[in-house]
Amino acid sequence: MTEQVKDGDIIRLHYTGRLADGEIFDSTRERGPIVLVVGTSQLVKGIDRAVMGMKTGDTKTVHLTPDQAYGEYLQENILEFSLHSMPHLQNFKVGMQIKLPLQGGRAVSTRVIEVTDSLIRLDANHPLAGKNLNYDLEVVETGLDPSRLYAEAVVDET
Repeated sequence: MTEQVKDGDIIRLHYTGRLADGEIFDSTRERGPIVLVVGTSQLVKGIDRAVMGMKTGDTKTVHLTPDQAYGEYLQENILEFSLHSMPHLQNFKVGMQIKLPLQGGRAVSTRVIEVTDSLIRLDANHPLAGKNLNYDLEVVETGLDPSRLYAEAVVDET
């Protein structure tokens, strides 16, 4: 009998994420299960909560609201820059992804949503922000040992 998943456990998890209309936006089924440290929000906090209490082999479908997933879509995350002061941006096209550097060496991912003769508008919201999402979850393995995972990773790199 396997132990129930609890905060801090390391597990292998298969998931398939779907939009409200059923369209799949991500799945581990083709690439293999992910290793997840429960409670660290590696994916989204709603998945951390959903796997709590599950055991190896358990499956579940969960419905996540934006606050449990990628957050609400925020208008203040729409950024606008003048092309007069930044002419190098005028070659960007709608839909392109741009990473903007932040202080401290971090960066934020944005998507170009508009380019005119005088300005460029970028959307810094996560592409799934503001959306209700459904996830099919399957706990593949529980109780993973970090030292064993490290040893496996080192062997895979050689």
